[in-house]
Amino acid sequence: MTPKIVRYLADHQPATPCLVLDLDRVAANFARLRTALPDAQIYYAVKANPAPQILGMLNDLGSRFDAASIEEIMMCLAQGARPGTISFGNTVKKASAIAAAFAQGIDMFAFDSAEELAKIASHAPGCKVYCRIAVGNDGADWPLSRKFGTTVARARDLLIEAHGLGLIAYGLSFHVGSQQTNVAAYQAAIARAAMVFTDLRTQGLDLKMLNLGGGFPVRYRDDVPEIEDFAEAITSAMNAHFGNHVPDMILEPGRFIVGDAGIVASEVVLVCHRDPEDERRWVYLDIGRYGGLAETEGEAIRYDIRTAHRSGPSGPVVIAGPSCDGVDVMYEHAPYAMPMALKAGDIVTIEATGAYVTTYASQAFNGFAPLSEHYI
Repeated sequence: MTPKIVRYLADHQPATPCLVLDLDRVAANFARLRTALPDAQIYYAVKANPAPQILGMLNDLGSRFDAASIEEIMMCLAQGARPGTISFGNTVKKASAIAAAFAQGIDMFAFDSAEELAKIASHAPGCKVYCRIAVGNDGADWPLSRKFGTTVARARDLLIEAHGLGLIAYGLSFHVGSQQTNVAAYQAAIARAAMVFTDLRTQGLDLKMLNLGGGFPVRYRDDVPEIEDFAEAITSAMNAHFGNHVPDMILEPGRFIVGDAGIVASEVVLVCHRDPEDERRWVYLDIGRYGGLAETEGEAIRYDIRTAHRSGPSGPVVIAGPSCDGVDVMYEHAPYAMPMALKAGDIVTIEATGAYVTTYASQAFNGFAPLSEHYI
């Protein structure tokens, strides 16, 4: 939590649940990444948090944008982004969305199948395309490997096909998984991608771009490698595998840019013992899975949760949301402890919740309104 957020909470005491996000921290994270990897173009992953305040500021700072839908594209354009700075990075798109994006001037599209490639060729003729390959996601708290990406061999064939369809076979992309804490994951993925570049060059097709996706982590409860560690690993791998033919690099950070810039303030609704033989108390908050904390699915993302109680004993807890749904339990197996003095009406802060919270919130499950947002 930044000093700016601390002051805002003290001065305004906003109703809970709410997100309070420090835009200065977003700008600092963007600058830090640009310094660490100055040769890469940063395409902010809009899905992480599409607030207009964030998009507008990042556009002013020179960011580009990775959009997952025509709706996200329109959000970026509304904040002044130029069409040429937006990539339609979802490999699963409606034909109508491809056509609408192309009509807006978007000229770079992702794909990972022949069927998607055919749609792009029909509705965005002559555009730049890049093929997503599947790579290992070991080390990622939120893996992304099952739903997207094709094989190296298939990617080579698809890019040759793209060229034959009159499209610009622009490059490759991969994603090593969200909240990736293993720097070696990028090195292995770069080596895998380099094989495609080499194979296609021998066939007269010279790819220009490698999109390394996102995945850079933020600190929740445990330390993670610094962005400079990832930058060093990426730079060394690019030099080792591409030599004098290093392609243009694209990054698609989301969590790293906005994650630690925001906190969620939440009210404790109930603290109780449910089982006389279980020492754990159940702590129910006014935000849960359906309120925006969807990444607690499988207890994958383990947020740091803090209270105003600075002293006194603590004890083990199960942490759940407010809804009448049995799966609305965030943490039952992870070892969370909270102060014994915690009671209903207390305010807790859930740290590093600037990414993937506001857009995950349901609109009215059980009648609960989405959390409010405060950008300062």
